[in-house]
Amino acid sequence: MVNDPVGDLVARIRNAGALGKASVSMPHSSFQAAVADALVSAGYLKSAAKRSKKGRKTLDVELAYREDGSHAISGAKRLSKPGRRLYIPSADIFPVKFGRGSLILSTPQGVLTGEEARRRRVGGEQLFIIW
Repeated sequence: MVNDPVGDLVARIRNAGALGKASVSMPHSSFQAAVADALVSAGYLKSAAKRSKKGRKTLDVELAYREDGSHAISGAKRLSKPGRRLYIPSADIFPVKFGRGSLILSTPQGVLTGEEARRRRVGGEQLFIIW
């Protein structure tokens, strides 16, 4: 049993990309699907789809690669953890890695990237940064 499903999702995606896999599969939850959709909209993943195999729901994620063949995700850092939640107002959301990365937030309007949250003027829980 995984105590930190978002951290597990990020680690699986990062590890699969380091090995050059085309896709990765993991247990499905609606929150993980929302995080994967935010990563798709930010351009770090090609697609994310819910599948059902023998009554078990899985989240199948297709990884994105750059033109030179390197993985679109160079690194990721989990900010808010199960033992320590970190929240941020919209006024304090700034670019990550000089605009080369993204902050992923859980807000009342859903899971958003930092740019979308600042545009909508909504804050929330900082899940992780990715670059």
